[in-house]
Amino acid sequence: MPIKKWLGQYALALPSLFLLFASVQYLKGRSIEYALEFGFIWSVVSLVIFAARRVYMYKKNIECAVCNDIQQPR
Repeated sequence: MPIKKWLGQYALALPSLFLLFASVQYLKGRSIEYALEFGFIWSVVSLVIFAARRVYMYKKNIECAVCNDIQQPR
């Protein structure tokens, strides 16, 4: 599995999702503590779901336009 590449992608996605989720909650008028907690929880949940699906598709050798990390059979 191309774990190194995936970890790099998730290292970029986690803070991006965190900022997006937290800022939306803050702009909706929630407290900063709630917005930060919400952002952290939902960014982690989103990445775990995406990573689990990606690993599943990789193991089943299903072509994925997003991941595109599957080696072609020879």
